[in-house]
Amino acid sequence: MGEADDSKVTGAMALAEALKAQGVEYAFGIVGIPVVEVGMALQQAGIHYVGMRNEQSACYAAQAIGYLTGRPGVCLVVSGPGILHVIGGMANATVNCWPLLVIGGACDEDQEGMGAFQEYPQVESSRLHCKYAARIPGVRDIPFFVEKAVRNSMYGRPGACYLDLPGQLVNKQVGQSQLRTVPCCPPPPKVLADPAAVVKATSVLTRAQRPLVIIGKGAAFSRAEGSIRQFVEKTGLPFLPTPMGKGVVPDDHPLCMSAARSRALLQADVILLLGARLNWMLHFGLPPRFNATVKTIQVDVCPEEMGNPRPAEVALVGDLDCVVKQLNQAMDEHHRGWRFAAESPWWVNLKQKADLNRRITQEMAQSTKLPMNYYSVFQNVIEAIPPDAIIVSEGANTMDIGRTMLLNRLPRRRLDAGTFGTMGVGLGFAIAAALYARDHLPGTKVVCVEGDSAFGFSGMEVETVCRYQLPILFIVVNNNGIYAGLDQETWGHMERAGTQLTLVSPPTSLLPNARYEQVLAAFGGKGYFVANHEELRRALQSATTDNRASLINVMIEPTSSRKQQDFDWLTRSGL
Repeated sequence: MGEADDSKVTGAMALAEALKAQGVEYAFGIVGIPVVEVGMALQQAGIHYVGMRNEQSACYAAQAIGYLTGRPGVCLVVSGPGILHVIGGMANATVNCWPLLVIGGACDEDQEGMGAFQEYPQVESSRLHCKYAARIPGVRDIPFFVEKAVRNSMYGRPGACYLDLPGQLVNKQVGQSQLRTVPCCPPPPKVLADPAAVVKATSVLTRAQRPLVIIGKGAAFSRAEGSIRQFVEKTGLPFLPTPMGKGVVPDDHPLCMSAARSRALLQADVILLLGARLNWMLHFGLPPRFNATVKTIQVDVCPEEMGNPRPAEVALVGDLDCVVKQLNQAMDEHHRGWRFAAESPWWVNLKQKADLNRRITQEMAQSTKLPMNYYSVFQNVIEAIPPDAIIVSEGANTMDIGRTMLLNRLPRRRLDAGTFGTMGVGLGFAIAAALYARDHLPGTKVVCVEGDSAFGFSGMEVETVCRYQLPILFIVVNNNGIYAGLDQETWGHMERAGTQLTLVSPPTSLLPNARYEQVLAAFGGKGYFVANHEELRRALQSATTDNRASLINVMIEPTSSRKQQDFDWLTRSGL
C-alpha cells in the first residue's frame, strides 16, 4: 500500500476541492472577512468565481445556474449582513424549486456570545428558507457536509441549502489524509410512477371531452422535452406552457393554445399537469378560473404536492421524464392509435378564441402611434433577436406581455420572476445565462428584457456584466414607473408648482425619461435611447450583432397596459 497523502490543506482549499469533486462549476458572491481566501481557492480549484455587487443578485445567479445545469451553483457571502441580504435569494430558490448552495462565513467559534464581528444566528436564520442548513464543525468534515448539501439541493424537490463556515476553519490546516473521503453525489434517482395509476391516467384522458395538458417549469428542469413532445404529438392534445415551461414544446407548435389560455383553463374537463403546481400562477385549479368539476392528473416528483389544493383524479409520483415515457408506453399498449380528434368541438372552440386574441394582439403590435406601446415594442424585438436566444424577463406588464409575444422554441430558454414573483432577479439570471451560454451553448444570445422599475433593483450589476465581458443585450421597457408612470410634461408641472414631490407624485411614479442606457455606457457597454419604431429597429439591428454588452432604453406610453383580459390576473378568494 502507498503512503497516505499528508500534505497540508487549509479549510478554504478543502472546501474548494470538495465543491469541485461534487461537480460545482460556478460560484457567485461578494467576498470579505472571513471568506476572501475561499474565493481564491475556488478559482485555484478550477471553479469559475464571479464577483457580484449585491448578495441577492449573486444568489439569483447561482440558482439560475442550478436550473440550467441541474447541479447547484454556489453563492459565497460574508457573515451577518451578508447572510441576511442573501435570505431573499434562498427563499426564491426554494419556492422556485431550483438547486442552490449558499456558503456563509461566520465568526470564530471561540468568540461566540461575546459580540463578535458580524455575529448572528445564521444557521437558524437560514433554516426557514432552505431545505437543509448546517454548520461545518471541522476541516476534516468539509467533504461530508458539502456532499450532503449538494445532494439535498438536488434530490426530491430541488431547493436551497446553507452551509455555515466558522472563520477559524478558513485558514486552519490539516493533513490531506485526514479529510473524510466522500464520492461525488450522483444525479437524482429516476423514480417511476405506479403502473396501475399510469394506465388509469390514460383512460381518464382518452374519455375526456375537453382535455388539456399543462407543461410546467418542472418539465423543463427534468429535461423531459423529448418524451413530452412525443406525447402531445402522439395524442393530439392541446397544451399550455407555464412561463418557464415555454419551449419544452415550441410556443409556435400548432397544438399550443397559449393564445386561448383563459378559455382553455375554464372549460377543460380533464387537465394533465406535467411538472406544474396548482398555485396562484394556475389560479389554484378552482372556480372561477377553472371548471368546478374538472379532473386533474398530477405528475410531480414531490408526493406532498398531490391533491394540493384540490383532490387529484390520478396522482403520478415520479421523475417527470420517466413518467411521461410510461404514459407514452401505456397509450401504445392500451389505446393504440388513439388521437384526440382535430375536428372536435373543443378544438374548434379553442382555435376560434386563439385566432380572435391573436388578431387583437396583432393590431396593437402593428400600431405606429407614439409613444410606443408594449406590443409594438415586442413585435420589433421578436423579429430581431435569434430564435434560440435565452430570454430573461422581469417587470409587471413587461414580463406578462412579453410571455405572450416573445416566443420560446427551445426548453430552458426563458427565466423570469417565477413562482415567488420576485423582482430584481433579472440581471443575476442574465449573468448566469450568459456564463452558461459561453461554456455550454456557444453562440447563444442572452436577451434580458426589463421593466424600468425591475431594472432598478439590481442595475449596478451592469458593471459586473462589463467586467466579465458578457455580451448580454438588455432592453429596458421604460414607462416611467411601477405599473404606470407620468409623462415628462406632467412631472414638470408638479416640479414648477413648488409642492413637495413626496406629497404629490404617485407612489408608482419614477423619474420620467431616465437614461438607464448611460449607466451601462459608463462601464464600457453600448447604450441606446429610443423613442420611436425606426430608432428601435436600428438599435436592435446593431445590438444583436455587437460583442459588447448593450442596453436599449425604450420609451413607451406611461399608461400603456395589457389588452383587456377575461379575468383579473390575480385570483382572489372573495372572502
